[in-house]
Amino acid sequence: MSSQSSSIPLVSNFDSPAVHIVYTERPHNEAPEAYHIRTLVSVLGSEEAAREALVYSYKNAASGFSARLTPDQVKEITKQPGVLHVVQSGSNKLHSGGGGVARLH
Repeated sequence: MSSQSSSIPLVSNFDSPAVHIVYTERPHNEAPEAYHIRTLVSVLGSEEAAREALVYSYKNAASGFSARLTPDQVKEITKQPGVLHVVQSGSNKLHSGGGGVARLH
């Protein structure tokens, strides 16, 4: 019998942190990363925990950050001022259809 793919977890822990993208308003009179850390501190309780959870600060095309958050932390961060939307990060595979490259003439 074939073994399960290593990318599919056999057991899922719904309380474990997963990477989420947190879209925020653009900060005024504050550096974006400092604003993102401050927002995380309000949920995680300390600057150290916020820095550990922070994965990336978005500063150009979008305003926000990605961080490792549990489902309860996601609920709390959505209540914070300036937080617009939170989505779980993931990757998608493109489906190429049935075969080959379509040629346009």
